[in-house]
Amino acid sequence: MSILAQLPLLSFVLVSTFTPGPANISSSSLAALYGFRRTLRFQSGLAAGVFVMMLAGGLLSAGLLGGFPRLEPVLRYAGAAYILYLAYGLLRATYGSSGAPGTPLGFWRGLLLNVTNPKLVFYALTLFSSFLISLVGHALWLIAAAGLLAIVSACAAALWAVFGAQVNSRLSNSPAAP
Repeated sequence: MSILAQLPLLSFVLVSTFTPGPANISSSSLAALYGFRRTLRFQSGLAAGVFVMMLAGGLLSAGLLGGFPRLEPVLRYAGAAYILYLAYGLLRATYGSSGAPGTPLGFWRGLLLNVTNPKLVFYALTLFSSFLISLVGHALWLIAAAGLLAIVSACAAALWAVFGAQVNSRLSNSPAAP
């Protein structure tokens, strides 16, 4: 199978994974507050949460959408509406650049964030019901796909964390406005 045949799947995964959402925004914000290294446990929890949700999405999508095929467009539109809601929230948010006291969120908070993340739920259900339905009946392939998707997600969260740390570093080192 050629790479061109996989372009819709690759586009969907990359756009869904690297666009703003609770996990990526949290990674960026925490790295801006605590630095990149101090957010690695949180990012590990995020990746574990993606793995769990991809397994659940793969198992649920076949049963749920197999029994209720008319649910697929509803999930697609609800997912799009949620992403627009997140974008609106981003536009309204304000952030400070002062360091935060205490410790950053850890592994379990990252995992909990992603297993309760509506963007990830819609992503997993759409991904497995539209692109990866053939993997659902094969446990090893489903686990492999969930692992690969967790790695891609970890890269996205790390990139957002680097961005957050750099923004804070640049803002902290810039001269004060008159």
